[in-house]
Amino acid sequence: MEVLTNVRALIIDMDGVLWHGTTALPGLSDFFQTLRNLNIRFILATNNASLTQDQYVNKLASMGVTVAQHEILTSGMATALYLAEHNNPATTRVFVVGEAGATQPLIERGFTLTGLYEIKKDGDPTQKGADIVVCGKDQTLTWDKLATATLNIRAGAQFIATNADATLPTEYGITLGNGAILAALQAATGITPISIGKPEPIMYQQAMMLLGSDPTETVAIGDRLETDILGAVRAGIRSVMVLTGISSEDDLKISDYQPTWVMPDIMAITHALQNAA
Repeated sequence: MEVLTNVRALIIDMDGVLWHGTTALPGLSDFFQTLRNLNIRFILATNNASLTQDQYVNKLASMGVTVAQHEILTSGMATALYLAEHNNPATTRVFVVGEAGATQPLIERGFTLTGLYEIKKDGDPTQKGADIVVCGKDQTLTWDKLATATLNIRAGAQFIATNADATLPTEYGITLGNGAILAALQAATGITPISIGKPEPIMYQQAMMLLGSDPTETVAIGDRLETDILGAVRAGIRSVMVLTGISSEDDLKISDYQPTWVMPDIMAITHALQNAA
């Protein structure tokens, strides 16, 4: 049995680690009870920007787990924070391809959201488009949203992605993620977006700031090599890869980077933390 040493804080992915879609993975309640018992601080940090903090709190509650709002960080929240650090929200207009998890954090930061077909037009100062286009996972995606995003980007709006995950593990199997939407917009505009979510280190750095933790005592948990694990490597922290999501042991054999530990699921992590206590 592996032991996780010097773990004071965890940054935990959700899709493929804690659940598949609406189905909790085995051992979910025991995992969180162990974290509480051992006083291990955690942030649930997900690239999935479709849900808000409250929606994630409610989703976990429906699975028998109680978490607080401050224990959740989505790529939508990370994107809003990043943009607020680099722009004046009071004078910045944003068009969003995404759901409440992407729009709400921007509104809370004071940005103005633009609507469909609000586009800058040359020579017409009354026509104000978006300064920034933000793209996140969107189950309400329409042609009009894609068209508006394309027009704004081609008119010079900055192109920001909450994350670039091409796929998403669900209770039905692996389906398309935000990266698939980005691919359409890149094909139409020729512009590559700036991505805020994992594997960029931004989210992990923000999570450690919220946790008040040092990289030497912080461990990331994820299921995807090219996002969760690579992000941990870039952020200079240790990581656990579970085999309940996207990446497999075969993927590890051909990867240029590796997690610190590989475990079958969160039940194994629970046992490892208990053994280290």
